[in-house]
Amino acid sequence: MKIAYISTYPPRECGIATFNTNLKLAIGANFPDRKHILDGGFVVALNDSENMQEYEYPADVKCVIRQNHQKDYIRAANYINSSTVDAVILEHEFGIYGGESGIYILPLINRLEKPLISILHTILKEPSYVQRIIIREIAEQSSKIIVMSKRAVEFLTTIYDVPADKIQIIEHGVPDLEAPEVNPVKSLSQFKNHRVLLTFGLLSRNKGLETVVKALPKIVEKHPDVMYVVLGNTHPGVIKNSGEEYRDHLKSLAAQLKVSQHLSFINKFVAEDELIDYLTATEIYVTPYLNEAQITSGTLSYAVGAGAAVVSTPYWHATELLDDNRGRLFDFKDSDQLADTINELLDNDEVLNELKENAYEYGRHLRWPVIGAEYIRVAQEAANEHDFSDKILKNSIVDPEILPKFSLTHVFRLTDDTGIVQHAKYGIPNLKEGYCQDDNVRALIMALMAYQRNKSDEAFKLLPIYLSFIHYMQTEDGNFRNFLSFSRQYLDEIGSEDSFGRTIWALGYLISGAASNSYREFAVEIFHKSVKHFEKLEHIRGIGNTIIGVSLYLQAFPTDEGMQKELVKLTQPLIDAYDKNRSDDWEWFEDKMTYDNAIMPLALLHSCEITGNERAKEIALKTMAFLDDLTLANGYLSPVGNEGWYSRGGTFPVYDQQAIETMAMVLMHFQAYQIFRKPQYIEKMFLCYKWFLGENSLRAPLYDHETKGCCDGLLPTGINRNQGAESTLAYMISHLTVLKAFELEHEYNKMDQEQKVKIL
Repeated sequence: MKIAYISTYPPRECGIATFNTNLKLAIGANFPDRKHILDGGFVVALNDSENMQEYEYPADVKCVIRQNHQKDYIRAANYINSSTVDAVILEHEFGIYGGESGIYILPLINRLEKPLISILHTILKEPSYVQRIIIREIAEQSSKIIVMSKRAVEFLTTIYDVPADKIQIIEHGVPDLEAPEVNPVKSLSQFKNHRVLLTFGLLSRNKGLETVVKALPKIVEKHPDVMYVVLGNTHPGVIKNSGEEYRDHLKSLAAQLKVSQHLSFINKFVAEDELIDYLTATEIYVTPYLNEAQITSGTLSYAVGAGAAVVSTPYWHATELLDDNRGRLFDFKDSDQLADTINELLDNDEVLNELKENAYEYGRHLRWPVIGAEYIRVAQEAANEHDFSDKILKNSIVDPEILPKFSLTHVFRLTDDTGIVQHAKYGIPNLKEGYCQDDNVRALIMALMAYQRNKSDEAFKLLPIYLSFIHYMQTEDGNFRNFLSFSRQYLDEIGSEDSFGRTIWALGYLISGAASNSYREFAVEIFHKSVKHFEKLEHIRGIGNTIIGVSLYLQAFPTDEGMQKELVKLTQPLIDAYDKNRSDDWEWFEDKMTYDNAIMPLALLHSCEITGNERAKEIALKTMAFLDDLTLANGYLSPVGNEGWYSRGGTFPVYDQQAIETMAMVLMHFQAYQIFRKPQYIEKMFLCYKWFLGENSLRAPLYDHETKGCCDGLLPTGINRNQGAESTLAYMISHLTVLKAFELEHEYNKMDQEQKVKIL
């Protein structure tokens, strides 16, 4: 059984690193020939430093991930996949991985071709949006989720919706050591002639050690031989940010309470074979954490395993592990109750020894070799049942069942009697930013698509709001403004060419598939008033959007010769731009790929459908293939990022990824399918759509199932949690397009060959 471990690792001082080391040794101890497991397995170590050589790792570390370097995670996945390991064990703690809440781990585990067992060291009762995404995705990609308490199972099933049959409890392991016959610690000055209270582990403010210090006056008044020993270094992260401020605070507090002589610090990281000496030389072990949100505590497990009498605050792990008279609990921050509990135990050796015996007996089944054997059974079962082809199939088949239920909830939240508000803070409309034409014309397209689908009364009610907004933004000469304040004051005189083109697109869509004759007539009037501005367009995206609108208009009025001439004239600048800039390795319209890139091939597909222009069709197919090769090469959509754009011969920018890029890709492939009826376009369309649901470079869904909105973008560190109109409408238009595509494909597949030929 060969295993790869993804974790922090010694010499990095970290509780997860210690746990993983012990687990690796415990698994190895269960094999008669330990050389087999040690030679075949390896560690992928997490660095909290930019320097790969920050730590002198042992030979079993074969790969190092710098916490904040995304490419290191992909490199590690490739290394694991090319190895001979049978399974992968992931130690998960939010803080040890890069990106928001450690989101960088998701692309790694998604690429694994080996069975994954994930050990969750922290499970939050009130996770953030991103933290919930991370845990759910880890569960989705794992053969088994390992937790260390019953409360953890409850949280995973009720808060994170993880299936219960995917979860297994394996308690925290403890050292397989017995108390020494001669304990050298007892001769230390802090222990000699003292009854010792002990806390060990990395120091930080959340440990609540001040509660014990505040209890000392009351304790030493009755038991003057008591010494409180704090064993361990300050956490490295705390050292970087605030040095030894917390340790100094505790010393100052002890001085104020006149108990300095009863407080001692042993400032070092203690190995387990030495730790057993400290624990067995101690009268009472104290964990005074400040709140209940501690699902697992390695130090508590070690204390119980060593047979220590434990007094603890009632955090989640403590309430389970100290049950059945294996310890005592006191309320959070209650130093008086702590003092009374400790005095009671120190006064009664019989009760104190009973706690120690109960803890020791329970700790015997927590010894690392026993725990290691349980992990081996889980890993072997995962390896036997693993079928990577199922994972490939799951990610490639077009499956309408994975689509969320369509909902207008967030659109209604953003829409008032003026129009749809431009921006949001999280899922709440940001009225300060007002409205824009771009979003209201997208909203008009979305509402009409929703109405066409099932004659939705809700969608129908939205149409006049958005159409009225467009009319309000049209100038006397037929052009359009773009920005409007919340108080309905114009914020510009003339909008961008992009905004103009998108407006023509929306009007053309309404004209070609109006929900009522009055709406169509109104749209035709606005449309014709704007036509004189077509010839003034200079930028190819504005031209492209306009081409789409004119093509849609001509579906309703195919005999309008004047508009046919306009379409031919509008198409030529895109052809000219392509001819000017293309080369053997650059099939594109410009020297730089920027935003809304799929609009140009989409526009040419619309144009050639109406005009029959073979040159437009040829360019559309070549540029579409070029765009696909760049953005779909990894098996998921990774659109050109807004951080720097993509220049010919330059580096492809991964972030900031925007929802409108995805919408344009979905629409481009749908239009290609409508024209050519090739299944590959449906598959690519669906692959692009799944970007919203988490098939992306961070493995993070942007669609919010709670608000029914869509997050504004994919950032280098995580998700832009704001859910404005642009991203939400881009998602909804993409969603409705996918549904329409499924219906078209189903209808086409039912046709006989003669009917299919007639369509093509």
